[in-house]
Amino acid sequence: MKTEILSKINKPNDVHGLEGDELDVLAQELRDIIISQVSDHGGHLAPCLGVVELTLALFKSYDLDKDKLVWDVGHQAYAHKLLTGRLKEFSTLRQKGGLSGFPRMAESKYDHFGVGHSSTSISAALGMAMARDLKGDDNEVIAVIGDGSLTAGLAFEGLNQAGDLGRKMVVVLNDNEMSISKNVGALSQFLSRKMTTPFLQRLKSDVEGLLATIPKIGDDLAGYAKRYGDSVKSFFTPGILFEAFHFTYVGPIDGHDTAKMVKVFEEIKKLDKPVLVHVMTKKGKGYEPAESDPSHYHGVGKFIPETGLARKFSGSGLPSYTSIFGSTLCALAEKDESIMAITAAMPEGTGTECFYEQFPERFVDVGICEQHAVTFAAGLATQGFKPAVAIYSTFLQRAYDQIIHDVCLQNLNVNFFLDRGGLVGEDGATHHGAFDMSFLRQVPNLVVMAPKDEAELAQMMATAFAYDGPCAMRYPRGTGVGAKVSKTPRKIAIGKGELMHDGKDAIIITIGSRVYPAVEAAMELAKDGLDVAVFNSRFVKPLPEKQLLELVERFERILLVEENAEAGGFGSAVLELLAGHDALRDKMVRQLGIPDEFVEHGTQKELRSMLGIDKAGIKRAMRSLCE
Repeated sequence: MKTEILSKINKPNDVHGLEGDELDVLAQELRDIIISQVSDHGGHLAPCLGVVELTLALFKSYDLDKDKLVWDVGHQAYAHKLLTGRLKEFSTLRQKGGLSGFPRMAESKYDHFGVGHSSTSISAALGMAMARDLKGDDNEVIAVIGDGSLTAGLAFEGLNQAGDLGRKMVVVLNDNEMSISKNVGALSQFLSRKMTTPFLQRLKSDVEGLLATIPKIGDDLAGYAKRYGDSVKSFFTPGILFEAFHFTYVGPIDGHDTAKMVKVFEEIKKLDKPVLVHVMTKKGKGYEPAESDPSHYHGVGKFIPETGLARKFSGSGLPSYTSIFGSTLCALAEKDESIMAITAAMPEGTGTECFYEQFPERFVDVGICEQHAVTFAAGLATQGFKPAVAIYSTFLQRAYDQIIHDVCLQNLNVNFFLDRGGLVGEDGATHHGAFDMSFLRQVPNLVVMAPKDEAELAQMMATAFAYDGPCAMRYPRGTGVGAKVSKTPRKIAIGKGELMHDGKDAIIITIGSRVYPAVEAAMELAKDGLDVAVFNSRFVKPLPEKQLLELVERFERILLVEENAEAGGFGSAVLELLAGHDALRDKMVRQLGIPDEFVEHGTQKELRSMLGIDKAGIKRAMRSLCE
């Protein structure tokens, strides 16, 4: 693959000397290597391809040795990585021990702010701008935010404060009219209300000509019209919104015209105030499959670059937990018209797109607004509806106060379904669902559960909708184990677990995704003469207290296993129960889970093995416990 120009770029300022055709060649080289890498290992494709020229324009216009560039979410920063000395390492992207799929301050001095969740860029950039002024420095600060991320409340909080403080900074609005899924909300509709320059020019000319024909006062009126032409234009374009936040609005401009963007960035350096530059880009630009289907190619697995088709792999062929959740939700909603589905800009990712197709009037995509999603659901619940709030575990963290104050304090019938509970793999620390068991089990009135397989997932969903109060269920990324899902799943008794395998030497107490690895470990330990029981708790809250106390009384050696942070998680809950009943005397107990550290990226298999929560790790821990 040709990297004739890219291979000479070792630091951002190396772009400064490039002109015209060289920038075009470099843009193509960036696209080629991004497509090649993502096709081999998976990753974010369409967002990265859409900002290649914008990235080049920013690098050419600013000095990133002193100027600060903050990418929102960061899933569009592959070109940024390639232009900041990471070309040789790029083949390790999103692999264990390799480059992160997102900007990380620990990875490069040019990653000025670490990101992974949306809508943080403006607030972070404002903090940098204020710090610059307090220190008496003179560097520029630039935030790049997508139109999807701009729908979130945090972005508006940043805009509001930035406009009020009036610090010199630049917000680049990357408008591709699409985030992961189709944008929703009034703001999205407003941003898309654009008028072509020829039309505006004709309107301006026609109005001025008409006014000039009015006797005596015509020339004066025409002068006023000319003077306030920009005001008329801003009324018809999104500029009026950002001007209201005290930002100087520039745009919209072509986000694939590098030369034009460079001119704009050079001009706005002269302004000592907040500026918003509105650039129009095409998601997936330069790769036809991604241009045609940007949602699919937002984040993809391995594919054939020539065709865009997914590479064949020797997977299990089983449906994912996400798809089982979606189909079960639809089946339950057919029988219960009070069930509604709510998601935060992730209908495909959460499996709720099928619900939208069948029950569009009962489906709401709130955009990237997790806080609003939870309180909106609470409002629905007060009127007798049963909202299903489907959000990734890592993103539900953003709505913790709403869970407590708006749902659980009022004991409302809102059901939280947390996809990607546990380790998610290559997206890494920003996306692992490592904390939900810990932060949810602290909240009064909330039932918290985790299924061992697809069948139990469906049963827990039926349980949640039948329960008069708030429930949360977390389930892992990936495929199930092949358990048959009933078309009419039965309810489970809340706070009751199941003994998966009995034994006499020791017991493994576990939950969710770790149940089957624990059972498999027990089966193999039996061959070595170690008879180990396995108990599936099912519930983090309320715990199956009676069953646990009776079981623990039988065993001296207890292993607690979970795919969640050990601190305050499932194992901690069990230990608190046992300590409270003075049931730990003469017991040897060990916890397995996610330690008190952020887990980096790698495959789920690699990470579970590294943390010792896979079958092999459970066997090792049990042997050690029984020595």
